[in-house]
Amino acid sequence: MEALARVYAESLFGVASERGTLDVVHDQLGQFADALGGDRELEIFFFSPYFSSKEKLDGLNLAVSDADPELFNFLELLIEKHRMPAIFRIRKRFDELYKSEKQRIEVTVTSAVELDPSVAEKVGAEVERQTGKEVELTSRVDESIIGGLVLQVGNMVLDASIKNRLEKLRRSVARAA
Repeated sequence: MEALARVYAESLFGVASERGTLDVVHDQLGQFADALGGDRELEIFFFSPYFSSKEKLDGLNLAVSDADPELFNFLELLIEKHRMPAIFRIRKRFDELYKSEKQRIEVTVTSAVELDPSVAEKVGAEVERQTGKEVELTSRVDESIIGGLVLQVGNMVLDASIKNRLEKLRRSVARAA
């Protein structure tokens, strides 16, 4: 299913890039996937083999209005080929391609207490400066880290938390004993 989702996502991405509608298709694909994920009955309708492709196409026409023509055609194709259950994986891969194209990177700052927004912005700005990529910053609170910060940039993690330092100290004392 992963390879299938990758092929569909890359095809949609290629068409959207070629036609200059990448931002619109990205937003609308996300909205559609979020709507499906947020409504169990809608998800069952589009994923169920008990409803015909015609019924699903009629439902798509009712559910989606003013969509980009390429995206609408793409959703019709998924219905006709019985591939709608792959929509979430397709969206995930499309998002990866989109972020790579737009030079965006996800950054998560985790702290023991709520960070002042200006501090979080400074962290994001520094990551932008060092990576040359636009940062999508998320700030989380996790009291278990006790203090300090855990910074996740893409798939890299910098753990400067007190919890991590205490754990390193514990291991070093255990080795010395």
